[in-house]
Amino acid sequence: MLKKIDAYIIKKYLGTFFFTVLIFTLIAIIIDLSEKIEDYVDESVPISEILFDYTVNFMLYINGLLLPLYALISVVFFTSRMAYNSEIISILNAGVSFRRILLPYLVAGSFITCMHLLGNHIFIPKGNVNRVAFEHKYIWKRNDKGKKKDVHAFISPNTKVYIRSFRTRDSVALNFRIEKFKGNELVALLKAKEAKWQGPPDNWRLSDYERRSFDGMDEVFENGNGSFIDTAINITPADFVRYLEHKDMMQTDKLMAFVNIEKERGVGNTKIYEVEMHRRTAEPITILILTVIGVSIAARKVRGGMGLHLALGVAVGAIYIFMSKFSTTFAINESLPAVLGVWIPNIIFALVAVIMAIKAQK
Repeated sequence: MLKKIDAYIIKKYLGTFFFTVLIFTLIAIIIDLSEKIEDYVDESVPISEILFDYTVNFMLYINGLLLPLYALISVVFFTSRMAYNSEIISILNAGVSFRRILLPYLVAGSFITCMHLLGNHIFIPKGNVNRVAFEHKYIWKRNDKGKKKDVHAFISPNTKVYIRSFRTRDSVALNFRIEKFKGNELVALLKAKEAKWQGPPDNWRLSDYERRSFDGMDEVFENGNGSFIDTAINITPADFVRYLEHKDMMQTDKLMAFVNIEKERGVGNTKIYEVEMHRRTAEPITILILTVIGVSIAARKVRGGMGLHLALGVAVGAIYIFMSKFSTTFAINESLPAVLGVWIPNIIFALVAVIMAIKAQK
């Protein structure tokens, strides 16, 4: 059961954490506003859109990236004050073990972890839809990235699409070809000079087309030169033009479905999306690991006091960020499996946390 001292530590942890979030959020908003204020004035952006479509969602986005560091800074800050005021020593002298002292920290850390998990998997991607749309409407007007030339994609296990180039301004695919296979044998071929998007769910208009079907040595040929046909093809313009933040705009269930579809179609490298899926779970768990590390650093009363503790905490956070970026880069480049690339920093830091907890002041 939680005791008064547990409630005291939990209150200290959460109070310091949310105060840290508030301070860094205000700083981030001020810096971001100073960078974009000229664009807002030039584009005559309504204040309501700046506040509700962008700023609120920007707050969710930036805090989602930094919550583990906020947790580490908070733990180091208030625990160092407790150590300086000899509160930690008094608790230990009362016969409470260091392992027992960790309990309220882990309770508060678990609350923040759950909050971060919900944000990463549901609320932040949902907010990113409005944030990214706002940025591309007023700030980054040409920040799209996609495969638009020599596109090869499977739209079903036995059906392949080839497009020489895709024109984004009017959603037209040039030199369009659909190949249907039975085993390793080509059984049908549909070619068109251009294919124009007609609208959802998956309607296309093929112009100047040729249709061929094969049955052994027999061939049936249909020449549609100068005419067109409307047909349904399991591919949309969104498959060719995507924002750089496309992965950030999908909730996790949609992101998983997207990765599965991309793998079936054979469209490029999906590692960046797989890394994003695992990151959304791994980062919140980091909060618990950094909490243990923070307590182990700050619980000991040292001559350098809070300044030394904060310096060590910032150093630990910097090492974690460096290692995280380093391993995820290897995962995206297919040097490591996505799950391993994302979780390696947590595994290493969890071992460090255990060692530091064992060697902490008793």
